[in-house]
Amino acid sequence: MSLVRRDFLKTLGLIGASLTVGKSLGATTKKKNKTEFYGVLIDTTRCVGCRACEWSCAEANGLPEPTEDEGVKIRKTSVSRWTAVSEYGTEDNPIYVKKQCMQCMQPACASACLTKAMNKTDEGPIVWREDKCMGCRSCMISCPFDVPKFEYDSPNPKIQKCQMCFERLEEGGVPACVENCGGDALLFGKRKDLLEVARSRIYNNPDDYYHHVYGEHEVGGTGVLYLSSVPFEQLGFREDLGTTAYPEYNKNFLYSVPVVLILWPVFLLGLNNSTKENKKLNEKKTDNHG
Repeated sequence: MSLVRRDFLKTLGLIGASLTVGKSLGATTKKKNKTEFYGVLIDTTRCVGCRACEWSCAEANGLPEPTEDEGVKIRKTSVSRWTAVSEYGTEDNPIYVKKQCMQCMQPACASACLTKAMNKTDEGPIVWREDKCMGCRSCMISCPFDVPKFEYDSPNPKIQKCQMCFERLEEGGVPACVENCGGDALLFGKRKDLLEVARSRIYNNPDDYYHHVYGEHEVGGTGVLYLSSVPFEQLGFREDLGTTAYPEYNKNFLYSVPVVLILWPVFLLGLNNSTKENKKLNEKKTDNHG
C-alpha cells in the first residue's frame, strides 16, 4: 500500500470519531468547565491608547509592524494584526479599547471545526493547528466576535488570530501584550481570580465603573474580560449575544444531522492531504529526473 493511500485511509478513520461527535460534545464540555482556565482582564479605564500591546504582539508572533492608520479611530483585527486598539468618543473623554480573540470558554469556532484544527487548550487559549485544517472556514462563520481571519491572498492560506501567546504560557511566561502594557490596563491570571479583581474594582470604585464585567456570562463566558466606565455598547461590543454558549445550540443538530454532512468534510480533508502528498512526490520525481 502506498504512503499516500495509507495516509488517506488513516484520515478517513476520523469518520468514526465524527459520527460520535454528538455524544462526545457533552463529555468534553463538562470536562472543560472543570478546568481552571487562564485569561486576561482588560480595564479600559486604565488604557492610555499607547498601542504597546500591538507592537509587542507583532514582534512576538512575527507579524508586520503596526501601521499608524492616521485618521482612523475604530480599528479591526486582521490576518496581520491580531490585536487592535480603537478610540471611542464618549460624553466624557475618549476611551481606548484593545480587542482580540475573546478566548471563549466553550468556543463556537472549535465546536464548528470537525477536524479539531481549532482547539481549546487545557490552559485556556484557543489555538489553530495548520496540519489539521481543511480550509472550510467554519470557524470564521461561527465566531460571534468575527475574530478568525483567512489569508485569501496567500498561496498557502492560514487562519490567523490571537492565540494568547500559548507557547509563552507553556514556558511559564505571560502574553506579550500583558508583559508590555505600561498603563496597567492588562492583567493575566486564572479566570476566577480575574473575576474577583474585576468585581472588587467595581465595588470599591462604583462611580468609576459601569457595573458589568463583559465576558463573565456572554456566550457562556470568555477568557478575556472587560471593565468599562460606560455601557459596553458605546464601545462597539455586542450586547445581543445572550449567555448560552453557542455549542449548546448545536447539540440537537448534531444528533439529527444527516451522516453525509459529517462524512463529507472528513473526506475532503483526506483528499486534500493526499493531493498535497502527491504533489510533493511528483515534484521530487521531477527534481530527480532533472
